[in-house]
Amino acid sequence: MDYLLLPIFSFFIGIIVGITGIGGASLITPMLIFFFHVPPSIAISSDVVAATLMKVVGSWKHWQQKTIDVDLVKWLAMGSVSGSLLGVAVLYQLRKTGEHHIDSLLLRLLGVMIVTVTLTALIQMFLVTFFPKINLPELPQLNVNTNKGRLITVIIGGILGFCVGMTSVSSGSIFALVLMTFFRLEARKLVGTDITQAAILLIFTSLGHLTLGTVDLNLVIPIWIGSVPGVIIGAKLCEIIPLRPLRFTIYGILMMVSWKLVAQT
Repeated sequence: MDYLLLPIFSFFIGIIVGITGIGGASLITPMLIFFFHVPPSIAISSDVVAATLMKVVGSWKHWQQKTIDVDLVKWLAMGSVSGSLLGVAVLYQLRKTGEHHIDSLLLRLLGVMIVTVTLTALIQMFLVTFFPKINLPELPQLNVNTNKGRLITVIIGGILGFCVGMTSVSSGSIFALVLMTFFRLEARKLVGTDITQAAILLIFTSLGHLTLGTVDLNLVIPIWIGSVPGVIIGAKLCEIIPLRPLRFTIYGILMMVSWKLVAQT
């Protein structure tokens, strides 16, 4: 592997993430698999650890700015952390029994998660762009100040956390959609809450993946070197670059990537 190319590729992916908000795992994990021929189990685990630093740094900045819904983060994290550790435990059992070809299974799971995230985002963008005045039936709004709201929040967090533990994908993208749909968070707190819950989730998920022995620090460190400054630059560029055409392009690429992952034999 050419470790000099990895931080360069990660830098450009970091810029895309900073500009568009598209999750890094949806881009970095396929990059490791297809361009650097990293086994899926190692690619997923290494990406989880690499993504944690960016989320922690971002959540600290939002904590300072007081743009976090702390109660919502707490109840989401209760479910997502448990779910992610369960996902890691399932991976451990699959590797231990050897009854399934783990890398082939993970390729398909990764593809399904990416296509789910991408299709959801594309549908949302399509409706907002072409049918801005459409009146869709609203889903019930959840309130974490009620027992029912807390229970449903923990369950949602658990399901999504399990998916993150298994594939590394959707720690931010799907959670952001949930925050908008079920909690109607104001824009000022949406990003901060999403990044903070993702940081907590990924810290524990990273610890779980470290126990699997599938984290390669020779991948993690170059990704850090490239992606962190890339995200910072991308965040500044997002003020001058038209986002919708760029997002449609990236989502189109992700659809092709996810199909290749699912179609792997």
